[in-house]
Formats: sequence, C-alpha cells, structure tokens
Amino acid sequence: MDRPIQNQSLGVNLPGNKEAWEMVLGELRHDMSRALYETWVQPLRLVSYQNDIFTVGAYNTYGKAWVEERLGAQISRILEGLYNKPVTFKVIVQNGFYKGGEHEVVVKPASKPAINFDVADEEVSDEPIKPQPKFEKVEIPADEGEAPADPRSRKFMLQRAYGSERARLIQPERGMFLTGYFFNNWLPLLGHSAFTVILAARSMCYWNPITGELRNVVETEMGEIAEKAAVSVRTVKDVLNNELVQRYFLRYRVRRVMTANGVRTAGISLQVRMDDPLTPLDQVTSGLMEEEEWYLPEFSGERE
Repeated sequence: MDRPIQNQSLGVNLPGNKEAWEMVLGELRHDMSRALYETWVQPLRLVSYQNDIFTVGAYNTYGKAWVEERLGAQISRILEGLYNKPVTFKVIVQNGFYKGGEHEVVVKPASKPAINFDVADEEVSDEPIKPQPKFEKVEIPADEGEAPADPRSRKFMLQRAYGSERARLIQPERGMFLTGYFFNNWLPLLGHSAFTVILAARSMCYWNPITGELRNVVETEMGEIAEKAAVSVRTVKDVLNNELVQRYFLRYRVRRVMTANGVRTAGISLQVRMDDPLTPLDQVTSGLMEEEEWYLPEFSGERE
C-alpha cells in the first residue's frame, strides 16, 4: 500500500506544489476504497509548501485527526519520494479554503433537510375491519326540544376504514419516508448493512417537525435492531462503532444494572438522528458545515 513515487529526475525539474499534491491524490486514490477516499481525502485542499513543510486544509478537527492518524506517514513518504528530501506533512483546519480567498469565511449552519419519516397515527386500531366504503357518513342527532339545525351546518363524523383485507394487512398509511439524497449519496459511503441498521433504528423513533415532537432516544437491545434490519448482532455492533455512523447518525451507550452476581448489561440506550446530514464532501463544496455534536452529552465516547 505504501509505495513511494520515485522522483525520476533526482532533483531536476521537481514538481510544483499543485502537481505534487495531484500525484499524492492519485496514489491514495489507487490504494484506498472509493468511499474512504471521497469521505476523507477528496475534501482536502492544498494550502502551502514552505520550509519543507507541506500543508493541506481539512474541513474540521475530525477530518484533520483522521487524516493525520491514518494517512500522515504514508503521505510524508510519497512527498519525500517526489522531492528527494525529508518533508513534513501537516494538516490544519481551514473551513474557508475552498472559497479561494485568504479572508476568513463565516460558515453558515446546515439547513434542516426534509422530513425523514412520516409516522402514522398511533390511534389506528389493530382489530380486523370488514371491507366497507372508505368513509361512512354518520349524522349526529340534535337534542330533544332543540330547533332543527340548518342542513348546511350539520356535523358529520368520518371514520377511517380499510377497503379490503389486503389493505388492512398492508396498512398503507404507515410508511417510512426515504429521501433520494440519503439513498444516492449516503448508501455508497455507508454500505448496505449500515444503511439498513439506520433505517431500522429510525423506525423505532418518532418525529413530527410540524409540532416539534421528537422521540429519538430509545431503550432497546442489539438483538432487536438486528431482527428489524435482518442482519446479525455482530453486524449491528460493527455498525454502531463505525466512525461515519457514530458521527452522523447513531449514538449508543450500554445500560448496566447491579445484580447479585455483579454488574450486568441490560441492553442499550440509542439516540437516532432523524434528519439527513450532508455528506462530508457536500459540506465542503457547499460551505454548509454540520454540527460537531448533534447528540446528547451522555452519548459521547461509548464503544463496545
């Protein structure tokens, strides 16, 4: 993986800063998966090369730390091969680098994406309903001794009913709203397992952006999530500890209880993000940076 690019000219006609960075990107693109490259490397931008220090800008501290820890040594070796001398690779946080100017850029907070889920009315009865017309008109009689009301002011009660046994089983009013953005942009980055686990977790929550009601913290077990997502418990554990998932979608903490035999685990508390964040690349290109921490403080730092 760490194959240095040899400098064919041995000090003559050394590459310019931009050309050298393009060569580094080409090497990393060859060695990394597309999802990792587009998430962490593609948003980086060349800042400067002075005093044998090659500096690039990352869009936030999280991206800076990821590149330094996982790619710093490899990039330094590539640059040393290009320049035929020791080179220090440095990453800084520079949210405004993609604007093309040297002035400070004020980054606007991300706007709220469209609703992700449309949870059905919780008062729908599960009792079998025989096929009947969709709505039945029921007149509410007036009290005795009361003058007949104007027919135009009569009140009617509309009762929802399924038109067939098939519709009663399907319950078409109960659905999950999936944005095209989530499907087209996040699925390639997350993979199918993480994609389905996130959808399963969201199906356990409730969000009504009109009233502001939000229930996105649930008490559950990994086995329950695995059953809903049709994956293994091991897969759920891997997804919940995935960096992208933890940063943008799901946070959890293990519930522990004291028993006669000591401390035992009793499932997990899960906080679920119900709206779709922008991908790291879209944050950089649009200038709409997501919040560093969208979750509650008690959901920081849990790993299993």
